Amino acid sequence: MEEINERSQWGTIKIANEVVGIIAGLAATEISGVYSMSGGIAGGITEALGMKNLAKGVKVEVGEKEAAIDLFVIVDYGVRIPDVAWQIQENVKRAVESMTGLSVVEVNVHVQGVKFAEQEEEDRSRVR
Repeated sequence: MEEINERSQWGTIKIANEVVGIIAGLAATEISGVYSMSGGIAGGITEALGMKNLAKGVKVEVGEKEAAIDLFVIVDYGVRIPDVAWQIQENVKRAVESMTGLSVVEVNVHVQGVKFAEQEEEDRSRVR
């Protein structure tokens, strides 16, 4: 795992890439219209084992002073996808920059699916 290293007069500050991923994932899920992050196979295995992966659906590339972030999301049916994606980009950029001091050069939003209300009801009935 790579880390962000910054030297100050008192020592070195290290921020793991996973931390940037967690910040980005949480910032994305704060946006209304985002149903969840899309974690693919690895995310499904993690959830099946009962572990919560806060960086699910996030890919981070970090350089010395800059970061590029890819987010894979599932949106609610009926939302205007371009508006939701723009809000995700803004919120993620603001959160990562303010918490890490990195300059975020890209926030790419990949919409992987749409959650329909009927699916939620079917999911609940299967659990019973």
